[in-house]
Amino acid sequence: MTTQKINTRNTVLILVIISAAAFRLIAARFPYELSNFNPVGAMALFGGAYFVDKWKAYLLPLFTLFVSDIFLNHFYSGKWVIMDNSSIMVYVFFLIMVLVGTLIKKANFWNVFGASLLGVVLHWLLTDLPFGNLYPHTFAGYIQSLTAAIPFEKNMLYGDIVFCAILFGGFELAKNKYTVLRSRQELAL
Repeated sequence: MTTQKINTRNTVLILVIISAAAFRLIAARFPYELSNFNPVGAMALFGGAYFVDKWKAYLLPLFTLFVSDIFLNHFYSGKWVIMDNSSIMVYVFFLIMVLVGTLIKKANFWNVFGASLLGVVLHWLLTDLPFGNLYPHTFAGYIQSLTAAIPFEKNMLYGDIVFCAILFGGFELAKNKYTVLRSRQELAL
């Protein structure tokens, strides 16, 4: 495989993830009921599944999340906030979501759906740990937090399903048409 093919594939992957991150900024204008219906989980799974160099799989989705968070924080607070205390757990989860994406060896409906479902469950269980100030730092407080998060997690699952279908489905269709987008392993088959 030539360097041109590798660069074209990586460039397309980068543009797909940046485009998804841009939608995240647009989605912030939607009503509260659609909160968490965004491409964040799909971006992480997609990067983890398709980048051959795994450092890119982690770095690019994390970087796009970080940059879009800066703009979202400004949108909601009117201030330019680089990072707040609650962001740490979200970024840790996001890294876990990329790891889940690396486990997708063949992008088909069931593998991607299973990874999406696993990612949402992990997000629900990990990001709602009682570290903040909203709920008591007890088991009962944790259960209360999990219960309050159900509508958000439901929207995250719907967002992951929709955006995974777009990202994974679109890239798989493009790979079928343009061999330059296939990995070395796929070209060897």
